[in-house]
Amino acid sequence: MDWVGKEILPHEPVVRAWLRRSLDADALEDVVQQCYAQIAALRDVSHIRSGRAYFFTTARNILLMRIRRARIVRIDTMAELGNYEAVGDEPSPERIVAGRSELDRVRRLIDKLPPRCSQIMRLRKIDGLSQKEVAMRLGVEEHIVENDIAKGLKLILQGIAEGERSAERRFTTGQGFENANNRHHDR
Repeated sequence: MDWVGKEILPHEPVVRAWLRRSLDADALEDVVQQCYAQIAALRDVSHIRSGRAYFFTTARNILLMRIRRARIVRIDTMAELGNYEAVGDEPSPERIVAGRSELDRVRRLIDKLPPRCSQIMRLRKIDGLSQKEVAMRLGVEEHIVENDIAKGLKLILQGIAEGERSAERRFTTGQGFENANNRHHDR
């Protein structure tokens, strides 16, 4: 199909670069191949105004489907999904406001985590320090950083799913953190 060669293929390197931020090489290849399979299955492409935007939207939808099926999701993968428009089309004002609101919500949930966990989450996921750098800065072992990140992510995802108010009650009573501790150790 000539259209794919002209409108989709030139954008593959940019889509791959975007996917590389949150996927390993095998998963990246799977997503790209799924994109091409979905695009190839189209009977008509006349409704598509921008091949680039369509390619990014297809990749984003496939990532969302994979996230829904996954038991563990990296927070940076979720962040990248929110940033896909930066390389695709310009985001609408509504998407910008919604994105900022969701980021504020996640920050509030991070602030409500137990103190060490909250500090580790901020250093690792917001400030972008490596696990080793966080451990050195806080004077703890790397496995503690790793465990608190896992617990924090689990609680944040639960908080998003349950709603902020019930998550706040669980965080402040320690119930959510204790449950995350127990489940983490049971594995």
